[in-house]
Formats: sequence, structure tokens, C-alpha cells
Amino acid sequence: MDISEDELLAAIRRVLSVSDPAIIVAVGDDAAVVRPGGGDLVLTTDAVVEGVHVDRATATAREIGYKAVAVTVSDAAAVAASPRFALSSLTLSPEVDAAWTMELFGGMREACDEFAMSLVGGNVSSGPVLSVTVMVTGEVAAGRAISRAGAEAGDLVTLTGSLGGSAAGLRLAREVVHGREVTDEVRDAIRRHQRPTPRVGEAQVLARHGATAMIDVSDGLVIDLTRLCEASDVGVRLDLGRIPAHPASAEGEALGGGEDYELIATMPSDAAASDAAAELREVFGVPLSVIGRITDSGRESVDEAGASRPLERLGWDHFG
Repeated sequence: MDISEDELLAAIRRVLSVSDPAIIVAVGDDAAVVRPGGGDLVLTTDAVVEGVHVDRATATAREIGYKAVAVTVSDAAAVAASPRFALSSLTLSPEVDAAWTMELFGGMREACDEFAMSLVGGNVSSGPVLSVTVMVTGEVAAGRAISRAGAEAGDLVTLTGSLGGSAAGLRLAREVVHGREVTDEVRDAIRRHQRPTPRVGEAQVLARHGATAMIDVSDGLVIDLTRLCEASDVGVRLDLGRIPAHPASAEGEALGGGEDYELIATMPSDAAASDAAAELREVFGVPLSVIGRITDSGRESVDEAGASRPLERLGWDHFG
């Protein structure tokens, strides 16, 4: 690093300075102090690590900072919470300098502004690999959080947006570095990988219309849907022909690509799913697709010809 730790922290304070009456002690002290609102407190944390989630050869510092906040906000959205405050723990590798680091925090600030939250503190250290860990606190009305564990047999499995765009974006960004033409389709896929959109407002719409369980698609549709089923102690019949795939995605990327940060939500009836879909389309311009149904037991997929088979556990496993 080309400046001292104290100089870096002073610069970070300037980037993150906000005016919020709920913040009593902000960035720069040993701990942040905030005044919580009403409802239940939601806590979540996530990390982006170079070589695993991000690549400095294909993503800017600002994009990495934005993504680090967005993926954590997505976890809060998955329980129908509104994000409120964030803390970051940053490990800087020897290859990055102060200017790059300030751009990183600029991206984090941009994401916080977009989701109406404040980054109120954290930690900066050095290490062999770049890593950005973000903790988010949020709020949800008392007793109204939606977990993975509420799905029941007969519920419809619904999905916001489309899948495979992020996996395609990672693949295509590497190809662009080597001269691939950048079309609108390619550009959109890369954006989905580098600047994911957590479905904060969409989750609250789904909750209002009676969603019984939710999870965000961070590791892949099949593995995350399986986790929801395991938490709810139910089975599922997944209709492969109804899964909306991003136009740039290749075979398998919609089912197991991961990092799309769309929401899987189980809905109690056709009417609830239809009403939620109409509101999501009108308010956010986001489609809601019915892609299956919850069953008492067993996990299977059915293809467009009607043939069924056991649902293979596809997706990203950090330790698999």
C-alpha cells in the first residue's frame, strides 16, 4: 500500500460520510453505534474472494465493491427484510494500491445508496488474497420474516427473473478480454455477474402475497431449491421446460451456474402466484415464473417431453 493505514482510513471516512439521524457513531471509531427501528432485527454476512467470486482482470474495483454489498443485501432480501446498515471487513492483497481501494469503497457506497442503507464501519487489513466481507443488518415487521422452512406440499415453486446470466457473464467477460465482440446480450450477462440486483422490494411483494418459504439463488437453482426443500422437509417436482434462462446462458448454466441472486419463493395457490406476478411486473418490470410444485417427498425433474428423473444436486459447493 502506498499510504499509511491512518491516511487510508481518513480517506475512507470521507467516501462513506453520510447524514443519518439513526447513526450515533459512524466510520472511524472502534465500533459503530446506531439507533434501531421497529420490528425484528435481521443479521447476515457474506464475502467475495478474489479467484472465487471476483477476478480483477475482468472487474473494476468499483464493480467488486458494489458486488460485495449487493450479494449480502440479497441474503437480507431472501427473508423479506429491508437492509439498514452494513459493516465491511477488507483484506487487501499486495497488488492493490490506495486509489484502487478508494474505488472499491466508492462501489460499496454506490450500492448502499441504491438500497437505502449506510456503511457505518468495519476493518481493513493486509493479506495474501483480496477478500471483502460485508455484514448487513436489516429490519422486518415482527413475526413477518420468511425463512426456507415454511414450504408445504401443494405450494407452487416460483422464480423471479431469469437464470444463467451471471455464469454466462463470468465466462463471457474472460472471452472479451481475449477479443470477443461485446453485443448487448454479452454486455447484459457481464453486468449481471459484476453488478447483481438483489430483489429487496420483490421479496416484500412475494411476502405480502403469502410466500411460505424463500431463498436466493446464490449457488445455483437446483442446489438452493434442494436446501429449501430440506429445511421444509418436503419434496419437489421441478418443470425444466418452464425455467427462464438468460439468452446468453449455455447448457447447464441456468440450473447450476449460481450468483444470479434471483428469488425462489413457494406460493400457497395459483391465485397468490398470479397476483404476485402481476404486481412484480407492474411495479418492478420483473417476471415471476411458476417452475414446479412442492410435494410430500422425493425430488424429481420433468422435461418438456414429460419424462421424469431424480433431481441431480447441481450447483456450487465451496467444499465439494
